[in-house]
Amino acid sequence: MVTPAEDAAMAHAIELASRGLGTTSPNPVVGCVILDVNGEVVGEGFHAYAGGPHAEVRALAEAGERARGGTAVVTMEPCDHVGRTGPCTQALIRAGIARVVFGVHDPNPVAAGGAETLRSHGIDVEGGVREAEVQAGNLAWLTATRRAAAGDPRPFVIWKFASTLDGRSAALDGTSQWISSPDARLDVQDLRGSVDAIIVGVGTVLADDPHLTYRTDAGALANRQPLRVIIDTHNRTPPDARVRDGAARTWVATGAELGFDRDGRVDLWALGKALYERGCRRVLLEGGPTLAGAFLREGLVDEVVGYVAPKLLGAGKPALSTAGIVTIAEAIDLEIIDVRRVGPDLRITALPKGR
Repeated sequence: MVTPAEDAAMAHAIELASRGLGTTSPNPVVGCVILDVNGEVVGEGFHAYAGGPHAEVRALAEAGERARGGTAVVTMEPCDHVGRTGPCTQALIRAGIARVVFGVHDPNPVAAGGAETLRSHGIDVEGGVREAEVQAGNLAWLTATRRAAAGDPRPFVIWKFASTLDGRSAALDGTSQWISSPDARLDVQDLRGSVDAIIVGVGTVLADDPHLTYRTDAGALANRQPLRVIIDTHNRTPPDARVRDGAARTWVATGAELGFDRDGRVDLWALGKALYERGCRRVLLEGGPTLAGAFLREGLVDEVVGYVAPKLLGAGKPALSTAGIVTIAEAIDLEIIDVRRVGPDLRITALPKGR
């Protein structure tokens, strides 16, 4: 049974963990709060970047001797292995922590087992605290890691699109700038900053010559940039395309490298495996309607983020092309998990049901 102080600490730890989105892969986002023997907060921390101190280590460093006899409240089961840093279980034991409260078990078989190690050293351990909230905040990493443990290594794919209220992504003459508002485009930058890679098809590169970079609120290039991935079956990306400018790492994924699917295009399953091997756990699909349809047809979309503008076009390019659906019974059902106003637009976030 958790105390009110522990429950409040977990809520704060979840917020702390979110600060690591986009910078920790292939590791999870984790937050930690240390309570002293009186239940007072004496330390906090989050995992900021892969290879850096884990959340527990940062929180313990802030708490110092006040951690002895206290409680560590952490979003994920403390790791129990030596990687680029030492095991958090041993750091907690050395600090004299008496109790550990965590949100979700670590699904990585290499790092799991921390709860049992702590218990074997006489530490009281309780898991499953605010589990649904913790899972939601770390959904991409947990999903990708669980799939890898089951023999299906691939990242969590978020398909982002912008459309009019009647589902058009461009007018009849091909113009599309700008369907969404400046507020929505700024929100997209935050989304880009939370992922490990941005994916488009070569058609988007040839038509729009996008930069595919993450920019700050002031419009400057951020220090950390996601990998730019161009799905280019026949290697048609021009040498002078903006995605080749060196502002971020770029991978032109070709059929010659990854193989072909049944339609003679790049094998998207092979792409997913290759991205996972490159350390990508959360990726953003920004390609056009054809590429989005291909990902959906293969069952490779894990989340949908749609920016819907209060505009009507009546004709023009749809936001989504063929996705292998012939009859209404085959429609991909979505569970809407968030709807919010972004300037004049609506941002709708949904998960394909059954995934």
